[in-house]
Amino acid sequence: MSLFGKIWNKITGHKSAPASSGPQPAQPGPATASPAPTPTAPTFTPQPVDVEQVLEQIAATKGGGGNWRTSIVDLLKLLDLDSSLENRKELAEELGVHVGAPGSAEQNIALSKAVWRKLAENGGQVPASLRD
Repeated sequence: MSLFGKIWNKITGHKSAPASSGPQPAQPGPATASPAPTPTAPTFTPQPVDVEQVLEQIAATKGGGGNWRTSIVDLLKLLDLDSSLENRKELAEELGVHVGAPGSAEQNIALSKAVWRKLAENGGQVPASLRD
């Protein structure tokens, strides 16, 4: 999974699907059973996620969270994700951030803004002040 995907899943509460342990055995049933009608899938419209509110709640449970609004390192740490230079380089490539030297303040700021923009593009409610 991409690093941005991990960020998104942490914020929205999505979990990765557990790996299947192989084919599941067929369930026994009556030999003369007629096929069950196919249920109509319910229509589901996901509600937008208030990203800032979710992160504020996470920060409150952890007693702070640093400066996660502007620091990509603090944001990753808040979400219990690896904030190493290698991971930030990977995230920069993933999001097309090619500003400043890897790990520089210039790149970290650009990377933070790119993450906020990407969160908004994916349906997150993100204040304009964090995206610009």
